[in-house]
Amino acid sequence: MKITDTQLEIQREPFARPFAFKGAAFHEKWNLIVRLRDEQGNEAVGIGGLAVLWSDPDVFAAQTEVGGNILQASILEFALGLIRGNTYEDPPTMLGDILPKAFAFGRGVTQNESLKRTFVLIALVALDNAAWLLFAKRNGIDTFDGIIPPWAEDQLLHRQEAVATVPAVGYTLPMDELESILDAGAYVLKIKTGQPGDQSEMVEKDKDWLSRIHDIAKSHTTSMTDTGHVLYYLDANGRYTNRDGMRDLLDHADTIGALERVILVEEPFDDPERIDISGLPARFAADESVHTIEDVRRRAEQGYGALAIKPAGKTMSLAFEMVRAGNELGMECFVADNGCVPILVEWNKNIAARLPAFPGLVGGLMESNGPENYGTWDRMLSEYPIPDGSWLRPVDGAFRLDETYYAASGGIFEPPQSYTSLLRD
Repeated sequence: MKITDTQLEIQREPFARPFAFKGAAFHEKWNLIVRLRDEQGNEAVGIGGLAVLWSDPDVFAAQTEVGGNILQASILEFALGLIRGNTYEDPPTMLGDILPKAFAFGRGVTQNESLKRTFVLIALVALDNAAWLLFAKRNGIDTFDGIIPPWAEDQLLHRQEAVATVPAVGYTLPMDELESILDAGAYVLKIKTGQPGDQSEMVEKDKDWLSRIHDIAKSHTTSMTDTGHVLYYLDANGRYTNRDGMRDLLDHADTIGALERVILVEEPFDDPERIDISGLPARFAADESVHTIEDVRRRAEQGYGALAIKPAGKTMSLAFEMVRAGNELGMECFVADNGCVPILVEWNKNIAARLPAFPGLVGGLMESNGPENYGTWDRMLSEYPIPDGSWLRPVDGAFRLDETYYAASGGIFEPPQSYTSLLRD
């Protein structure tokens, strides 16, 4: 496909409250809107959301919040210039061509030679999504199954009827809202740890935070887990510097009776390359530290037993590769969110729905925290291309997926008018 024209627009969606993790917080989601046109006159629009704090805390700390978003968006603008006038076989080929150049540009524009590759990947999500939709249009494809590369099909053959929504419990979430989340049927909680302070302060705060959550959650039951208990997924986002602090937190979880409920500990260490987690009493998941197949292999060797797949955080093209690599290495794959708006939740869900059931759960696993983070969530759902889709709103803690969902691919092939209307001809 030859790219003849590109357009870019930005839409800013405020959070209901500061989105707190990694010892800091941000206040709004910048959604980038990309339109691609090809030599045949086909066009497609892709959406991608930025996340500076998640993708590189050093860049976030060195800029204003707006400034960090501007730098990340500039990488996409640069990439659009790279592809204009060029021809690509498919989206993975496009990503492979532009990623090294975009990464070099990113290091320059941020003045950070240690820039994390994730900072660049998330900037390219809107472009990658638009490329997949353009690829589908050129090839007469109108379902997600049709765009799954042949080399990833074996790992994405499942059709889950339920995918746990996994709301994020950030350390600014009021306890009455946690009660409401549990009363609504949530059966897996993504608990944000790694609070502000030095290592000692952080661990003590995290222990107290886990205790407060467990005190509320332990009285709730569910039919959607093997044990009947609400389960926990701890996310430290690289704030721990050594095994000792993590061991302390897990020992505390054991003491209060919560350890058996911890199904995942995601990306706890600031420098995962130097820390082997073998022997720690939990299943650890790799997330923002993996960008290549070699990264996945290295984490498996270090004892990691799970892999976070992030179509909306690292591109769908890379997500397909990660699913294949994780499966080959015996790692449990699941999907994680980045404060996504509804259209990006559905891109994520198309992967989560097709992965094997996650151990301990009835069905799949996908962090999705839109209702907790956006005061405008109902408005965004009303603007979705299929606003009455039964799969858009969780029921008893899970997205319920039937044949209508799979036939529509969640609606990702329908034009998102609330975003396309912002583009200029």
